Amino acid sequence: MGRKAVCLLSGGLDSCVTSFIAKDKRFDVYALSIQYGQLHTKELSCARTIADVLQAKKHVILDVDYTKIGGSSLLESSSDCITTHDLSDVGKEIPSTYVPARNTVFLSLALAYAEAIDADAIFLGVNAVDFSGYPDCRPDFIQAYQHMANLATKRGIQGNSILIKAPLLHLTKSEIIQQGVHLNVPFESTWSCYQGKEKACGCCDSCILRLKGFMDAKIDDPVAYDEYPSWYTHFKKK
Repeated sequence: MGRKAVCLLSGGLDSCVTSFIAKDKRFDVYALSIQYGQLHTKELSCARTIADVLQAKKHVILDVDYTKIGGSSLLESSSDCITTHDLSDVGKEIPSTYVPARNTVFLSLALAYAEAIDADAIFLGVNAVDFSGYPDCRPDFIQAYQHMANLATKRGIQGNSILIKAPLLHLTKSEIIQQGVHLNVPFESTWSCYQGKEKACGCCDSCILRLKGFMDAKIDDPVAYDEYPSWYTHFKKK
């Protein structure tokens, strides 16, 4: 039997590349996705497709109703508008799309799942370089969570810790995309936009970061967009 890894798979670009990295490192992938009351479920549809391509041993989708808590413009219950920023301003402040303690909650669920199936690792696609300023995407958070996991699990106190792996943590978005190209990641099956329409909007922070990553990697994003930032339009014309 191979080593098992729980991969937090949202259906977005980063979580997809991370899951393929786990597969490449010869882990048996157990995908975990969370339906938490987000504005749309298009990412979850993408996660199902990606899990199939990965040939995941199992794909679990859990329901966690964040709408009863609130605090984010990404939730169905929110009346807040999603604020978009210019490229130079993305990541300078914690945006309205931050979901309170989301990665802490999701990692706790992944840790429980990992203990239940005796997995050796948890993979998540957090990134501290090209990101939107979320506090739970930073190295200090991952280190602190690993320390907590060592103390709070049966395996941890027995000296056989479940490892928290964040292989994209120090990579730029373009480096993540290049890694994905090397691993034959199906980028066309990923979804990053905050909107759940037929095409990505091309103007929210997540779309901007994604498109900049593809431009810097000198690769055209295979996902369709309603509109493109002017700087990406110029790149496509080259």
